[in-house]
Amino acid sequence: MVEIADIFRQHGPAYRARYGARIPSNHLKAMAAIEACRTETLGGHLYACPECDEILYSYHSCRNRHCPKCQNDAAQVWLQKQQDFLLPVPYFMVTFTLPASLQPVARGHQKLIYNLLFRSAAAALQQLAQDPRFVGGKIGMVAILQTWTRDLRYHPHLHCLVPGGGLSGDGQSWLPSGQNFFVHAQPLSLLFRAKFRDALKQTDLFAQVPSDTWAKDWVVDCRPVGTGAAALKYLAPYVFRVAISNNRILKLDNDQVTFTYKKGDGGKPKRCTLPADKFIHRFLQHVLPKGFVKIRYYGLFSPGNRPLLRRVRTLLASADATSSPQAQSTTATQKADFFCPKCGQVMTLVHSIRPHKPP
Repeated sequence: MVEIADIFRQHGPAYRARYGARIPSNHLKAMAAIEACRTETLGGHLYACPECDEILYSYHSCRNRHCPKCQNDAAQVWLQKQQDFLLPVPYFMVTFTLPASLQPVARGHQKLIYNLLFRSAAAALQQLAQDPRFVGGKIGMVAILQTWTRDLRYHPHLHCLVPGGGLSGDGQSWLPSGQNFFVHAQPLSLLFRAKFRDALKQTDLFAQVPSDTWAKDWVVDCRPVGTGAAALKYLAPYVFRVAISNNRILKLDNDQVTFTYKKGDGGKPKRCTLPADKFIHRFLQHVLPKGFVKIRYYGLFSPGNRPLLRRVRTLLASADATSSPQAQSTTATQKADFFCPKCGQVMTLVHSIRPHKPP
């Protein structure tokens, strides 16, 4: 099976030579980490089978958040940590998308634009939800950034998970939304656009955005997603998924990369073939700035509002609400044994392999 690491190892040197100093340092670090992941470069351990003398090398992972090999189990760990945010109410997914005319500016100034995207979307949703025509109270919100389409094109947007309801201003009651309705998307879109525009005006980038951007409709989607546990399981892959997984790559042939993708949730699989350097470019444009936080909590879910969240739980319990569903984790604490691929016996650690730099 062809992996992203294989593509980087074969075509990364030419890509780096071609673009040189124009490549951001976080892109270079991601490439180096993925190329070295689970190789002798990072060190590891040597195991031997006491029954049949089979040997097994186990190399360390790079743990880079953009590496497709290092994100497999992280979603389950994240799910377990989200139990404090589960409420026994319907949940909604609200998605905010930056328009195409803003993408060139966003690509060149990712940290600033992504921060504005988070702040503007959170402020717009919280403000509209406080309107008595909708919820009329303080809401909770988990927001997660995603920057790609399924064929790796640049498409920054936020997925926001929101419980259906809010805490009243006096803190004395829970104000439920409907089962299938939270807020209207159209006024939310207008408010989101206005807040982003006003925030961008405070920067030097406003003049770089085409003026008709502020007259177009901005895409905002709001839909019910069921219980909190179900919604978190739906959202977890977005948290730790990288732009493309290794199992979607079909082949690397004649300096061309072919991979599969689906257009829409129910679409049939399609194939996309790109020159290797263009594939690398598409992948790297989704590498986030160093230290950038892609998961953020607002309103009732923000760290400073945990007393309010406990108050909400008390109110829901006193109203004889159904107890909060618990997401089931398949993660179990197990001894990290290695089994012989030939006879199935537990292998013995012979010695550790020190990391080293390739020549």
